[in-house]
Amino acid sequence: MTGTRITLDEALDLTRTGDVWLFRGRTPADRAIQLTTNSPVNHVGMSVVIEDLPPLMWHAELGRSLPDLWAGTHQRGVQLHDLRKAVVVWGTRYGQRAWLRQLHQPITREMEDAVLRTIARLDGTPFPSTTRLAGRWLHGRLPKFRPTAPGPDLETAYCAEVVALTYQAMGLLPPGRRPNWYDAGRFWSGDDLHLTGRAGLGGEIAVEIPAGQPTGSDPGRRRAGRDRAGRRAGPARSDDRRGVA
Repeated sequence: MTGTRITLDEALDLTRTGDVWLFRGRTPADRAIQLTTNSPVNHVGMSVVIEDLPPLMWHAELGRSLPDLWAGTHQRGVQLHDLRKAVVVWGTRYGQRAWLRQLHQPITREMEDAVLRTIARLDGTPFPSTTRLAGRWLHGRLPKFRPTAPGPDLETAYCAEVVALTYQAMGLLPPGRRPNWYDAGRFWSGDDLHLTGRAGLGGEIAVEIPAGQPTGSDPGRRRAGRDRAGRRAGPARSDDRRGVA
């Protein structure tokens, strides 16, 4: 942990496409995911910030509290949400702690197009049960006895698989590794997630979600005078291996 703490409004102003959001809860379901994946966190999502749109979160979840902005309906599984509303729901309704990790890599038009193609392909994919999640996570770590290429689509998708597939489409993760090798903890700074080239993720920034935080987005709060790839530098990567503050 870096010890850095910012407000939700500050995080929304800071985030860019490719940044990851990590969540840790204390419910039995949260603990089950943490235990079955040997991870300090139980959920991961990715920021999608394009042009003058309000910031969005791309992730997979069991709930359907918010409308999926790609399909325009309430659904379970892989979803595209208003980022502010999603963080508020996870922080207040689900009782989760939230962290932001900034991606240190300029985002090109081609990378944004790859994100949109991935959203079009995966949006609405169902979320697996906890039992299937445990089996999928274990299978992703077993050696391959026959060389098989990972399929481009999933019948069910866990949140980390969605982020990993999107990162692969953006050229940030090397192709070839099975999506079920990834879990939310892989995106925590205590793990060794090697991105391609000079890309990297900064340390965790704790995000405060005030009680009674409104869930409406204000597109007028979007950044002015910054280009598509501009960002502020984040804190240094933590050396604490999978530690949780």
